[in-house]
Amino acid sequence: MDFSTIHHPAGSLFPPAESAQSAVLSDQQVASFNEQGFLTGVPLLDDAQCEALCDELSGFFDPMHEGRELWYEYHTNESTSPDTALFHALGAWRLRPGFHDLLWNPRLVGAAAQLLGGRPRFWHDQLFCKPAHHGGVVAWHQDYSYWTRTKPMRHLTIWIPLDDCDEANGAIQYVPGSHEWDLLPITGLAGDMDAIGEVLTDDQYRALRNPVSVVAPRGHAAFHAPLTVHGSPANKSDRPRRVVVVNLVADGVRSDSDESLLAGVPMVPKGEPLGGRFFPLLG
Repeated sequence: MDFSTIHHPAGSLFPPAESAQSAVLSDQQVASFNEQGFLTGVPLLDDAQCEALCDELSGFFDPMHEGRELWYEYHTNESTSPDTALFHALGAWRLRPGFHDLLWNPRLVGAAAQLLGGRPRFWHDQLFCKPAHHGGVVAWHQDYSYWTRTKPMRHLTIWIPLDDCDEANGAIQYVPGSHEWDLLPITGLAGDMDAIGEVLTDDQYRALRNPVSVVAPRGHAAFHAPLTVHGSPANKSDRPRRVVVVNLVADGVRSDSDESLLAGVPMVPKGEPLGGRFFPLLG
C-alpha cells in the first residue's frame, strides 16, 4: 500500500491533541529558535512510539523489503568510506503506517506551526541510521542548499532521534547563528565532515569550531532553520543511532523548477505552490 494517498492518520499511534489551540512551545523557546537558528529538547515521541517506529525501520535494512519501489531515494550505505556505514533514505511515510502517521503527530504539527508562523505543509522525510562502532558522518551543510528548487525559503527541519543520542554515537551538532549566513555551496553530505571549511570565511570557520552538540533522549526532537549549518560525527560507540527527519514548508511555498521535485513525483509547475497528494497540508 502507498500511504501517500491518505492525508490523515491511518492508525492510533499518535492520539489527537486534547486542544487544537494549545501551544507546544513557550515564547522563550520560539525566541531562542529565532536567535540561534535551532531549538533542542522538544519531546515529540514517547518510548512506545519510538519502539513502534524502530520496528518498522528494522525491515528497511533488507534491500528486498516490501514497498521498496516507493522510495524517493534509498541508500543502504551512503558513506564514502568502505569502513563506515550510513543508511539514508527518503520517503518512509509512503511505506509504513507509523512513519506516515508521524506527520500528523499533534505535538510535531503544533510546534512546527509556531516556528513557521502558520500551518505547515509536508515536504519530505528522511532516515539517517548509523550502526554501532562504524557509523559514518553527516558532513556540515545547510539543508536549503539541497532545496533551492523551492521558494521562498520558509522551511523547517525536525530531527527526531529514535535512540538516546549524544556526541559519542553521532548526535547532531549546530553552529549557533549560522541561520543568518548566506547560502553556501554544496560540499558533500556523507564524506569529509569538514569539507565545508573550503567555502567559509575566517569568522565562519571559527564559529564552526565551536558547535553545540545535542544530547537528546530518544523522542526528544531538535528543530532547525533552512540555513543553519549542522552535521554529525561518526558513531564509534557500542550503541546505534537511528533518526527520522521530517522536513516541512510553510503553506504557500512554491516550486522553482519545471522538473520533478522528488523522484517519481509528478512535476509541480514552476511558480505553483506545493500541494496535492505528495505535499499534504498538516494539522
